[in-house]
Amino acid sequence: MKTFIGLGSNLGERESMIRSALDELARLPSTTLVRASSLYDTEPVGDPDQPGFLNAVAELETDLTARQLLWNLLLIERRLGRVRTRHWGPRVIDLDLLLHGDQVLDQPDLTVPHPELIRRSFVLVPLVELDPLVVHPVTGETMLAHLSRLKNDRPPVKQGTRLWN
Repeated sequence: MKTFIGLGSNLGERESMIRSALDELARLPSTTLVRASSLYDTEPVGDPDQPGFLNAVAELETDLTARQLLWNLLLIERRLGRVRTRHWGPRVIDLDLLLHGDQVLDQPDLTVPHPELIRRSFVLVPLVELDPLVVHPVTGETMLAHLSRLKNDRPPVKQGTRLWN
C-alpha cells in the first residue's frame, strides 16, 4: 500500500537524524522505502519558542496495517532518542503517518489521514514534491490543490539539500 510518512527534527544533528529515521523505515518488515523528498527548513508551528525544523516526507510501499506502522514509527522515534515532554515541543525526531493508501481511520490514538495534513505547508510542500496528484481520501482533492490554498498563509518553507539524487 502506498504510504507517506512525515519526518521532522529540530534538535541536534537534524539532517543526520532524518537520514537515520529513513534508514530505519527502509528496514521495516514487508516495507520498501520508495523515495524521500528534499529536506526543507521550516519555522516551528504550535510553539514558536524553539529551534527551526528540518522536514521531509518519505514514500513507502508497505503491507503493514496502519496500526502496525504507527507502532513501528513510535518504536523508531524511541530508538533514535525521542522523549515526549510537551505537545508540539522540540524533538530530535518526529515521524507522522500522513496517508496510508486511501484509508480513513478515526480512532482515539490513530487518525489517518493525519488530521493536520492539509493545514501544514511543511508537510504539503515535500509531499507535493513526491506526488502532487495524490488524492486526500476525505476531501477528494489533490495535495497540490490543498497546497495552493495555503500559498498566502503558510510559514516559509525553504528547500535545503536533496536526500536522493
